[in-house]
Amino acid sequence: MNEINRLKVVLAEQKRTGKWLAGTLGKNESTVSRWCTNETQPALETLLDIAKALNVDIKELLVSSKETR
Repeated sequence: MNEINRLKVVLAEQKRTGKWLAGTLGKNESTVSRWCTNETQPALETLLDIAKALNVDIKELLVSSKETR
């Protein structure tokens, strides 16, 4: 499975939990858990809400699609 989002990493960097994010967004904890493991992906609108809640640029939540050389 390809990693698309960095949500788990950003939450850890900010010492936040999936439970906190679920409560902040009004989402189910299991939904947020699936996002953190890249099992499923949040909708773009939800990703924007996540970025706002974490006070980060939305790009910080995504894995780059470009190969590093």
